[in-house]
Amino acid sequence: MPRLTSGDGTELFYKDWGAGRPIVFSHAWPLSADVWDPQLVWFASRGFRAIAHDRRGHGRSSQGWTGHTMDAYAADLAGLLERLDLRDVVLVGHSAGGGEVVRYLARHGEDRVAAVVLVGAVVPGLLETPSNPGGVSGAVFDRLREEILRDRAELFRELAVAFFGADRLGSKVSEGLLQSFWLWAMQAGTGALHDGIAAFAETDFSSDLAAVSVPTLVIHADDDRIAPISVSALRAIRLLGNSTLSIYPGASHGLPLTHANRLNQDVLDFIGP
Repeated sequence: MPRLTSGDGTELFYKDWGAGRPIVFSHAWPLSADVWDPQLVWFASRGFRAIAHDRRGHGRSSQGWTGHTMDAYAADLAGLLERLDLRDVVLVGHSAGGGEVVRYLARHGEDRVAAVVLVGAVVPGLLETPSNPGGVSGAVFDRLREEILRDRAELFRELAVAFFGADRLGSKVSEGLLQSFWLWAMQAGTGALHDGIAAFAETDFSSDLAAVSVPTLVIHADDDRIAPISVSALRAIRLLGNSTLSIYPGASHGLPLTHANRLNQDVLDFIGP
């Protein structure tokens, strides 16, 4: 299996499919690169080089005790782009992966990057603070940490429903998709899951977004219960200079799977053939 070793010795698994202009995908907490398979196959079949890695502590990457921070995630992404010597890259980040992408750009620069797509991203910050009074209460994230340690299997069974909006009237989310979420989440290490909550939920990405100058497409669902649009995309678009917002009415957080066809086409239209 393709792997690279980070600066601190963490082994990272990645998929590298197709040939052509590179598109690199960063996944959501608590999942793995497998969530991007509909995009990887679609773009690789259309003359792109489609790449996705398992974040440290997730999927098939190693489960080290330390380094579950957004800075470390961004450094791992930088290592992947450098290892494969990728240029003219399109970075696509979903949820926590969106934070990873903008932190990468802020800390490691835009020399290798041509465009960015943020899908249901957690930026500029989810946590309720004096500067983000409409954010999510810290008690929500405290409960997540407690449940990760107490009974993460049941937590992920419940979280899958909200992630995909499976309890909404008219939902067509299959039981198989809900079980896939559970399986991907259960592959991650408990320590990585626990510490990763602070990384994706309690990090302020405002200054990172202000540093982004490449063309950016912001895609978000208006029924996203994981990263509510009012505290994420609608704020992010005001901090990004060269950006476009696309809202998916009635959709949930799990856009790469629930709206794969539309998402794929929107990304292609944005970046060009």
